[in-house]
Amino acid sequence: MRASLLFLLLSSLLILPPQPAHSWKKDEFRNCNQTPFCKRARARKPGTCSLIATDVSISDGNLVAKLIDKNPQDLANDQENSSDPVKPLILTLSAYQDGILRVKIDEDQTPSPPKKRFEVPDVILPEFDAKKLWLQRLSKEKIGGDPELSSIVYLSDGYEAVLRHDPFEVYVREKSRGDKVLSMNSHGLFDFEQLRVKKEGEDWEERFRGHTDTRPYGPQSISFDVSFYGADFVYGIPEHATSLALKPTRGPGIEHSEPYRLFNLDVFEYIHDSPFGIYGSIPFMLSHGKSRGTSGFFWLNAAEMQIDVLGEGWDADSGISLPSSGNRIDTFWMSEAGIVDTFFFMGSGPKDVVRQYTSVTGTPAMPQLFATAYHQCRWNYRDEEDVENVDSKFDEHDIPYDVLWLDIEHTDGKRYFTWDRVLFPSPEEMQGKLAAKGRHMVTIVDPHIKRDDSYFLHKEATKLGYYVKDATGKDYDGWCWPGSSSYPDMLNPEIRSWWSEKFSYENYVGSTPSLYIWNDMNEPSVFNGPEVTMPRDALHVGGVEHRDLHNAYGYYFHMATADGLVKRGDGKDRPFVLSRAFFAGSQRYGAIWTGDNSADWDHLRVSVPMVLTLGLTGITFSGADVGGFFGNPETELLVRWYQLGAYYPFFRGHAHHDTKRREPWLFGERNTELIREAIHVRYMLLPYFYTLFREANTSGVPLIRPLWMEFPSDETTFKNDEAFMVGNSLLVQGIFIEQAKHVSVYMPGKESWYDVRTGATYSGGSTHKLEALEESIPAFQRAGTIIPRRDRFRRSSTQMANDPYTLVIALNSSKAAEGELYIDDGKSFDFHLGAYTHRRFVFKDGKLTSSNANTDSSGKLRFNSDCVVERIIILGHAVGPKSAHVEPDNRNVEIEFGPLQLLGRTGPVVLTIRKPGVRVADDWSIKIL
Repeated sequence: MRASLLFLLLSSLLILPPQPAHSWKKDEFRNCNQTPFCKRARARKPGTCSLIATDVSISDGNLVAKLIDKNPQDLANDQENSSDPVKPLILTLSAYQDGILRVKIDEDQTPSPPKKRFEVPDVILPEFDAKKLWLQRLSKEKIGGDPELSSIVYLSDGYEAVLRHDPFEVYVREKSRGDKVLSMNSHGLFDFEQLRVKKEGEDWEERFRGHTDTRPYGPQSISFDVSFYGADFVYGIPEHATSLALKPTRGPGIEHSEPYRLFNLDVFEYIHDSPFGIYGSIPFMLSHGKSRGTSGFFWLNAAEMQIDVLGEGWDADSGISLPSSGNRIDTFWMSEAGIVDTFFFMGSGPKDVVRQYTSVTGTPAMPQLFATAYHQCRWNYRDEEDVENVDSKFDEHDIPYDVLWLDIEHTDGKRYFTWDRVLFPSPEEMQGKLAAKGRHMVTIVDPHIKRDDSYFLHKEATKLGYYVKDATGKDYDGWCWPGSSSYPDMLNPEIRSWWSEKFSYENYVGSTPSLYIWNDMNEPSVFNGPEVTMPRDALHVGGVEHRDLHNAYGYYFHMATADGLVKRGDGKDRPFVLSRAFFAGSQRYGAIWTGDNSADWDHLRVSVPMVLTLGLTGITFSGADVGGFFGNPETELLVRWYQLGAYYPFFRGHAHHDTKRREPWLFGERNTELIREAIHVRYMLLPYFYTLFREANTSGVPLIRPLWMEFPSDETTFKNDEAFMVGNSLLVQGIFIEQAKHVSVYMPGKESWYDVRTGATYSGGSTHKLEALEESIPAFQRAGTIIPRRDRFRRSSTQMANDPYTLVIALNSSKAAEGELYIDDGKSFDFHLGAYTHRRFVFKDGKLTSSNANTDSSGKLRFNSDCVVERIIILGHAVGPKSAHVEPDNRNVEIEFGPLQLLGRTGPVVLTIRKPGVRVADDWSIKIL
């Protein structure tokens, strides 16, 4: 929504109204040199780690070892106070089903450290522990010229995990050839600053722009190198407005570059092509290469993190010699606090690695159907009359939409769970009018609670002691939209439960079953805090410092809000909650958007790699503000953004209150038509999108995918982030240049591609220069696929529930194709009990067959759709057949030529079976005669 207002200094006790937005200023945020742990870590040289593994054994099914230093005095000197004893570190190595390796390293608890280091709770799925392989034994092997044997344990049929004792290193290797796949500390950069008790005269404080961090336990950072073997590129670690393939940040010819920063921040008008961290953080990186496939690395740590991607030759002077066969990408991971809790993923392909990662952190939630359609938002729709007018104009201009959003100005004095009763006197009636058309409303609920003794929420939180504390133990008082504000301690499960109760109809007066929620500013944003966020030495439950969990605060807030909506509906309805801040596991609770973007072509362009990266790291339900949040988009840019945004998983138009109104009908008749057609494309494809959401819900595989996810051996796709796949069937190419006359589209693979508007055929494995049409951006259906559509246009997705389906069959060179369709009630959790229809369509040897794809026969409930297939379109079939035979009905139907799309009711004609008279949920076959 909105970002930092650094001009709000607490020199006045008055509550100031919102001020105009200002662009992001680089010097208001810390760089690596201004961040002591990052500066120290980057100064380390390869080979400086002198840890060795001792006392290696099997305990409770894990490999356990002590890490001690050969030169303890040198280590003590590194830690700013040589009089402190150097304690052993405890390493625990665990193997899990599906070839997942977990490595934890923490301080030895035996000598009673000053406190227990923080381990992030509630992110790893509870059921993941049941997948642990109980190691029974380890084998020993001498590696190279090492002075000691190393320990090897079974990981899977294809891989082994190796703990190298001296020098200390952990890596995964292929069993067959012994080649490394993924390693930690191969370059000897591991460092672990241990907690200490402050001694008289020591000054551990850190200062930045007038803010002081007390650091009561001293420096406690961790850093280490991670190497990906056989990799051409690395991806992941959102959130950054930059390319999909991560660029080197250190090495020859790379001067004064910053690491990729993972630190959730409220950033105004973030700049594109930057490693600067913005609203969310997921410390999960994937590598991909033609020779070795895909691997992944995840560090479960919610403190600030900085990650270097090391360019070739970065260690040329180190004297360390590593195997050079195949490509290798070295990375360097640095965190301010926490422990080492890392996961190594080895997959045969990109989808396998994403599936492994989401088996640890959870697959994406299945959204309600309405949430997958178009959303209309603005800061702010002024009042009920404005809401009614906008709603009626969508109908007047025949533009469907499903959700209307209200920003902070709808509240009573920026008190959440309230309404401004002058502007919104009848919120239930307002929502009811929308619901009558199958539409919904979303209101905003942020974590800053107005410190007002007459405000029920503040009174309760204060009385119960539910706020985050400052370093002195008092309720933390920061500055945000309401002025003086405090923040619920969402790390505490008791407080999350209390928060979730606030969404009941009794507590949230004026809410109805058609109202859903938007969490903004939950990084958390604090206007007068250091870097516009909460101080690192603020205290959470159990004395946990904010530095330990900062990147997960928004995650816990999102979790509590989603749980509140589930409770509100007695566990029957799926929640919809949009969050700006996120962490690993956020995919389990709802949607994410990319924050305060700008109305310019660069931000349209960078939205693609940003959303692709989120999908690779588990968050499949994401999108960017269509049109750009800040600024006034020129009409061509707005139209192009709608045409691209129609393919985002989360499709929302949104704008800042200082911008001109930009509802779709305000730009002239022709542009209204173009935007209408773009939105119609999304509604037409809703069955396909919903099927992909279900695939993501079961497998973790994202809806929109880099081309290399579908074509993993095609090197041309590895850096391409201007085009993307929607599922395995659609290729979409954005247009990111003003007044473009032509656009080049690379179409991978050996099979053909069909233009989704014209049916024109293009060869695979080639780049095609196409005319840049104003009507649409290029989109193509992959030969060999079948896409389900709904071609009748209604006011909302809810009103499409009983509409018939169209199947578009794109034949490959073998004259075959296949696809799927998933249907459920669109709103409840009954699909967990088997209440859904999942069909598989196969076209082969001139016959289309529909069969049941539901392999779960244990479901307690059943769901059956009475909807029919109204059209079957076949692309790539020879002209000639006049009829088709339907079984089991034993009847013939006619084949004719009809429009490929019903947009405008005109267009190219293609081979069409009209009204075949089959129910979508039944088994049937249709043979072309």
